[in-house]
Amino acid sequence: MSEKFSYPRRQIIRKFIHHFSIAAFNLLSDFKIEGQENLPSEGPLLVVANHFCFIDPVAVVRIAPWPLEFVGGAEFPHAPDIVQSLPKLWGFYPLHRGTASRYALKAAESILKQKGILGIFPEGGNWAEVLRPARPGTAFLASRTGAKILPIALYGLNDIFPIRLGKRPIIHVKIGKPFGPFSTTGKGQQRRQQLDAIGTNIMQHIADLLPDNFRGFLAKDPETRAAAKGTEIYPWEHTVEGGVNGKVH
Repeated sequence: MSEKFSYPRRQIIRKFIHHFSIAAFNLLSDFKIEGQENLPSEGPLLVVANHFCFIDPVAVVRIAPWPLEFVGGAEFPHAPDIVQSLPKLWGFYPLHRGTASRYALKAAESILKQKGILGIFPEGGNWAEVLRPARPGTAFLASRTGAKILPIALYGLNDIFPIRLGKRPIIHVKIGKPFGPFSTTGKGQQRRQQLDAIGTNIMQHIADLLPDNFRGFLAKDPETRAAAKGTEIYPWEHTVEGGVNGKVH
């Protein structure tokens, strides 16, 4: 790989954001964490979580004990302006929907090959409060790098808004055991099928940490699965974001 991406980066501002997230969640919620004993001490590691709320990345920052990089959507259609500044302060690698986003994927691969830790939301957006199928990017990175995968379930974050004095909703963060690594052996359509299977495996590990009513297409209850029908449709399937080279924000 010709281009070198440094890891870790922006340590001072990120330490500030980390401590700010702890204080903010302590003030605004009853923040419950389960499974902290499953947090590995080092990478390479892909941290994956469901994406139900625009502040999900802040919750992951809140619990992360190590330097953490993110790749994620370049635009935040469901987030207020004040929240949109946080990913840019953190310095995430933007994925422009509808494009190859080669720069962000190269950065992600480089970070993992440096035994770094990378956060990604496999669903590719937070348009529904139930689990949806993974987009191909997470499985691609897992198979290319041989990194283990740490599943995290997040729920209750939407209950923070609107913010009111005296209102302290319960936020649940459940950390599963690392699994993987994965690899692919096929080409073309066969490889795509293998990546889809890896993506489903990743989402199943997240689903196992969620109550059934949040599991969407992976729910055990047939009525819950039926109610989630349609949420699997990716809203940006025909969208092309950006028009820039995708370099770090």
